[in-house]
Amino acid sequence: MRRVPLLAPAILMLSACGLRPLYSGGSNGVVAATLGSVSVSPISGQSGWLVRNKLIDRLGESGDSKPAYRLDVTLDDNITTFGVRSDQAATQERRTLRARYQLVDLRNGMVLLDATAGSDATLDIVSSEYATVAAEQTALENLSETLADQITARVALFASRTKTK
Repeated sequence: MRRVPLLAPAILMLSACGLRPLYSGGSNGVVAATLGSVSVSPISGQSGWLVRNKLIDRLGESGDSKPAYRLDVTLDDNITTFGVRSDQAATQERRTLRARYQLVDLRNGMVLLDATAGSDATLDIVSSEYATVAAEQTALENLSETLADQITARVALFASRTKTK
């Protein structure tokens, strides 16, 4: 009961800290409009196909209007084995997926955002080759999702700070 009077000033101070929602305005807000006007360039390889599709899903790319921005992504997909047993067989792998991406303004070709994102996953190598390949594939799908989330969040933050579109 004594804490309630102390909570009221803390709540008032929190509202005055300048904290504001990233997606304010919902689908009509600046961030949603900017994200919807970003086209994603093709990305080579299976990992590129996965990341591109996940980016398109998150950005809400509108197919009916001309995009104002282009997102160029270059991926580095790497699998490293480690954890060697006494018979020299590896016991674990680390799958690393890194991306360098650029947000390009299509009106003038200027690069507005140049950043990187990345994630990695560790998996066990088991006696079944099928199980190991399935684990590698699942790791790639999860890493693709994480990368798409990171890139989308960074582009959204950029849009909210620059009031593009």
